[in-house]
Amino acid sequence: MNSIAKQYTQGNVNPVSREINDAMAELATPPQLGLAPTLQLPPISQPTDFLRAHTDDATNPDCKIKIAHGTTTLAFRFQGGIIVAVDSRATAGNWIASQTVNKVIRINPKLLGTMAGGAADCQYWETWLGSQCRLYELRNKERISVAAASKILSNLVYEYKGMGLSMGTMICGVTKKEGPTIFYVDSDGTRLKGDLFCVGSGQTFAYGVLDSDYKWDLTVEEALYLGKRSILAATHRDAYSGGSINLYHVSEEGWEYHGNYNVGDIFWDIKAKEHSFVNVET
Repeated sequence: MNSIAKQYTQGNVNPVSREINDAMAELATPPQLGLAPTLQLPPISQPTDFLRAHTDDATNPDCKIKIAHGTTTLAFRFQGGIIVAVDSRATAGNWIASQTVNKVIRINPKLLGTMAGGAADCQYWETWLGSQCRLYELRNKERISVAAASKILSNLVYEYKGMGLSMGTMICGVTKKEGPTIFYVDSDGTRLKGDLFCVGSGQTFAYGVLDSDYKWDLTVEEALYLGKRSILAATHRDAYSGGSINLYHVSEEGWEYHGNYNVGDIFWDIKAKEHSFVNVET
């Protein structure tokens, strides 16, 4: 009986027949189509409760995983478009992991996204958003609006709410129909439209400068300086922000990169120019 069974085992099947069978099985399997990719979830009955118990140090100081994030990103509207300014420091707890992180995601030539929270989450999902914006453009023969792009991202992250994603991003762009538009989107699915947003551990220090000097009728030069000056204030006071400042101006023609500024170099120039930072002796 065993000798007869061996004749029909997979090991004795003709290689050509095996390839044909495999090909037929592959064709018979329906493709997995969908707007968003799927993530493998842990084999736990309630992943959200598990994550909250092991990572939420606000309610459980003895939790095993304490997630610490630090950054400063900002974007604001003005009569000449949108200014986007970010620092470049990445931290892992009290350890400075990098001083050269690019926290502005170039979604397409007209759209920018900022990165705060988990670097991997922001980079992956905003890059994925760029592919969705390109597909929209190919299907509809026009660029996607800022509102639609932010809604795609918001819907996506809301599906994984409570699953451990960490994102606080701003989607920025200028279109003829919308004008300068900024949407804040975070990993809870929150989506807010506004004139001015700061995100990250240094946001309070950046807001202090912005609230003092922000106005709608800024010139492009004044707006660029205000963005740079606000991030500098955050890097001076917030230990988790630093490195250098990346500066962008978004207009109806698209975004324009205005350079990288090392905070250690421009600090002394701005201190001398403004007679500010009086607590620091020269």
